[in-house]
Amino acid sequence: MNERRKNIYVEKGYKDRRDYLKSLADEFEIPYNIIASCADLLGPSEDFDGLITCLEDEFSQILF
Repeated sequence: MNERRKNIYVEKGYKDRRDYLKSLADEFEIPYNIIASCADLLGPSEDFDGLITCLEDEFSQILF
């Protein structure tokens, strides 16, 4: 992971990517391992866009 990608998590208030993904797991009330798997499939460049869309689309029936 490049330095810019590492810093974006800190800039947004997280310690690192794992901390960010854990916060998503808490927010969406989805187990961390599922969030991490989705994030790994999409890649870090989609953490703040595609991953959120994926979670909203895939888990909206459960969440809402």
